[in-house]
Amino acid sequence: MFLSGVGPRIAGSDANDTGVPGLKLDKFGNFIEFDFEAQCRNVFDNVRAILDASGSKWENLVDVTVFLVNMKRDFQTYNRLYAEYFKDANPCRTTVEINALPSPIAIELKCIATI
Repeated sequence: MFLSGVGPRIAGSDANDTGVPGLKLDKFGNFIEFDFEAQCRNVFDNVRAILDASGSKWENLVDVTVFLVNMKRDFQTYNRLYAEYFKDANPCRTTVEINALPSPIAIELKCIATI
């Protein structure tokens, strides 16, 4: 099973909200609130929900590619949470810093899992 473009967005969020935990923007797109840990936790929860709904499970992940928009600022938090979430799963992991994502999120995952 191949997953791509999984971000921290909350399903069903309305157009007046970013739909991203820990992220609030002013009308010009500037950060009012930014909580990378909340985004990180939600992206992992989104992956788990997709796997569960598709007949797979978290422990079936075999490869995870993580895209961060700011490695220097966010890697320590991401790495700590990754160890927490993946203590019972040991997929291959690649972490890449990129300039931007299509929306104002700070993390996105691409995953491969068996069914």
